[in-house]
Amino acid sequence: MENSSKSIASNYGLYLGSLLAILTVGAYAVNIDLLTNTWFGIFILIAIIVFGIIAVAKVKQAQDGFASFKQAFTSYFITILIGLVVSTIVSYVLFNFIDTEAADLLKEKTVEKTIQMMEGFNAPPETIAKSVEQIESQNQYSILNVLKGLAGNLVLFSIIGLIVAAAMKKTNPNAS
Repeated sequence: MENSSKSIASNYGLYLGSLLAILTVGAYAVNIDLLTNTWFGIFILIAIIVFGIIAVAKVKQAQDGFASFKQAFTSYFITILIGLVVSTIVSYVLFNFIDTEAADLLKEKTVEKTIQMMEGFNAPPETIAKSVEQIESQNQYSILNVLKGLAGNLVLFSIIGLIVAAAMKKTNPNAS
């Protein structure tokens, strides 16, 4: 992959990380409930995928409309990796150093949302209680849990990236 392709993917990763950081800090400042809102989460999910697709398209454009599967996936992955790392660092700092009380509030909101969702699915009360106990016993912003979350997100978005790369690859017939 050309150096400019990595540069393009890195730049879009920084743009994505900036957007995610702004959304996190903005939601924190305006209404912390947004951080547990399903539609806000869906918007973030879509934004991440869109940035990955744009990065692949820009890399492809920089290479005269051609990108191998590997180049397409690599540019997608670099973009997502950088964006998620920046966002994770911002969240970690915000909820572990700047406002630890907000982390506790988010845990309460997460418990409320979990109970609502599980009751909506008619889950047995003992299953709901077990889930609530598990959430309450964890520090979701500990370094280990943050890294687990980052790894889980990378796996999810890598699977999506494989699909994007397969759809967007275009081999140069003139290449040797």
